[in-house]
Amino acid sequence: MSPPAPPSPWRIPLVREIAVILLLKLAILLVIKALWFDAPTVPEHGSTRVGAHLLSSAQPKSLSLNEESPR
Repeated sequence: MSPPAPPSPWRIPLVREIAVILLLKLAILLVIKALWFDAPTVPEHGSTRVGAHLLSSAQPKSLSLNEESPR
């Protein structure tokens, strides 16, 4: 005589409820992604502007005689 098969986890109501909630959340996230994040926006000459900003020489701030400088 063979041992009885273990009960399916889908027979537990909590497992079914969690699965339904996860599927709903996944569907909502996919809808939000489709609506708001459909295509990336690339600025005109973006890499050139970023490179110019990063490689430009920073001008030092002039300190006034009335201002204290940190030690």
